[in-house]
Amino acid sequence: MAKALVIFLHGVGSNGDDLAVLGQHWASLLPDVAFASPNAPYPFEHGMGYQWFSLNGVTVENRPARVREARAAFDATLQQLMAQHGFTDAWDKVILVGFSQGSIMALDALASGRHPLAGVVAFSGRLAFDGALTPQPLTPALLIHGHADGVIPWTESESAALRLKTAGVTLETRFEPATGHTISSQGAMQAAAFIAQCLQD
Repeated sequence: MAKALVIFLHGVGSNGDDLAVLGQHWASLLPDVAFASPNAPYPFEHGMGYQWFSLNGVTVENRPARVREARAAFDATLQQLMAQHGFTDAWDKVILVGFSQGSIMALDALASGRHPLAGVVAFSGRLAFDGALTPQPLTPALLIHGHADGVIPWTESESAALRLKTAGVTLETRFEPATGHTISSQGAMQAAAFIAQCLQD
């Protein structure tokens, strides 16, 4: 029986298989951890793949509302996976690992404090949250972003880190000078080490 569940959250227009390979790489580093990598609930409107919320007409102003509207389907996806892996309602044994739009959803879950998660890792993300942050006091986070990201600027993770730290989140950041909108091998290893630390605390 695994002692924790890592749930991967892919980016827009992708699918669960995209990040499942990370779980394969991490299996030897995190031997007591189960991994799940679902498809997002909604089909991507502009091609193959899936999305957590629609990008049609999205703006800085309306993005937080899109994320709020996506919470119900997002949480239902997580709860279904938790039940499948024997972690029903065991939020304190769940770590979210997001990339891009998946990171937006993970950071929203962190900022809203809906669940007492064991940890959150956000690659190339942003905090699309326009209210007062109410995070759970014991959920740590790691934000990793490349300075060469041409899709979501690295400054989004910088500003997210500032807001989350101000709200009391124990948080680490890693900014990689040459990394674009992707997960580097170095970032993946740092995330695995962070997860191991989360499970020791």
